[in-house]
Amino acid sequence: MNLFDEPSEVHTAAVDAAITSRRSIRAFLPTPVPRALVEDILRVASRAPSGTNIQPWQVHVLTGAAKQRLSARILAIYGDPAERAKHEHEYEYYPKEWASPYLDRRRKVGWDLYGLLGIEKTDKARMHEQHGRNYRFFDAPVGLIFSIDRIMQVGSWLDYGMFLQSVMVAARARGLHTCPQAAFTQFHRVIAEELAFRPDQMLVCGMALGYADPEAVENRLETERAPVSEFARFLED
Repeated sequence: MNLFDEPSEVHTAAVDAAITSRRSIRAFLPTPVPRALVEDILRVASRAPSGTNIQPWQVHVLTGAAKQRLSARILAIYGDPAERAKHEHEYEYYPKEWASPYLDRRRKVGWDLYGLLGIEKTDKARMHEQHGRNYRFFDAPVGLIFSIDRIMQVGSWLDYGMFLQSVMVAARARGLHTCPQAAFTQFHRVIAEELAFRPDQMLVCGMALGYADPEAVENRLETERAPVSEFARFLED
C-alpha cells in the first residue's frame, strides 16, 4: 500500500488481525525460523517511530548453541538461591507500590496461567520451574535480546516500546508468535558478559520468537482487556 492510498477492507482486516491475535506464547515448536525471515521482521519493525529518528534499538539475535549457552548460564544461577540473590534487576519494570486495578490484573493473569497448568497457589516449586522457562525462551528457536545506550532517556524508551510492538505484530503477520520477557533484566550482568555488551549498553528485555505449539495448554491463555470506555475520555466541548 502506498503512503497516501486509502486502505482497503482487506488491508484493515489484516492489520487488525495481526494486532489482536498477538499474545504472549509460552510454548513453542522446535521448527526453525530462517534468518532471512527474522531479518525481514526486523526490517519492517525498524519503521517504528522514534523522536527525531534516532532509532535507539539494538537487537541481539540468538539461535542454536549461542542461545543454549546463555540459557544454561542463567538457569544455573536461577536454580541456586544464594547465587540468584547476588543479581538485581537492571531497572524497576513494575511499580514498587501496587494499587487497584493494576494489582488485580496482575494477580488474575498469574492465577489464570497457573490454573491452566494445574499449579496450586502453594506449589512454589512448580511456580519456580515455570518462571524458569523464561530463560529457555520457552523453547522457541529464536531468542531476541534488546539493548539501548545508557545515555538515552525516557523518550527513547517510549520509542523502544513502539519498536517492540512492531516486532511482535510483524511476526504475527508472518505466522509466528512471540513472548516479550522482562524476566531477563535480573541477569543483565550475565547477559552483558555473554553477549559482549559495551559498557554503555543497557539491557531492555528479551523476547522469544517462533511458531506456537498449538497443543500446549498454556497457549490457551487469553488475557482480558479493559473496554475503551474504561480508559479513554472523549472531550468535544
